[in-house]
Amino acid sequence: MMMRHDPMMAIQADLMRRVDSLAGERGHVSALRLHDEVDQIRHIARAFHLDEVEGLASTLESALSLHGLGPVVLSYLDRMRDAIGAHALPSIMPAPLGSALAPLRA
Repeated sequence: MMMRHDPMMAIQADLMRRVDSLAGERGHVSALRLHDEVDQIRHIARAFHLDEVEGLASTLESALSLHGLGPVVLSYLDRMRDAIGAHALPSIMPAPLGSALAPLRA
C-alpha cells in the first residue's frame, strides 16, 4: 500500500530538525543567529497553528533578549521538542487485525 506524503509530518520533521540543530550547536552559536533561528521556528509554528510551539519560541525569544545565551535555552528547546512531538501524527503502521488481538491459548 502506498502512503501519501503528509505535509504536516514534513513540517513537524523540519521543526524537530531545527530544534535539534540548535540544541546541538549550543555554545557554538551566536545570540543573533539563535534569535533568528528561533524566530523562524516561531513563524513556521504560527503558519501551521502549532500554538504551543509558537508560544514557547516567543517566550524563548524574549528570554534571549533579556538574558542572552543562558542555561534556559536548552530547557526551552527541550520543551519545544516535546510540544512538536505532542502534535505528531499517529504512527503510519496499520492497526493490528482483530485476530492478532485475540489472546493466545495453550
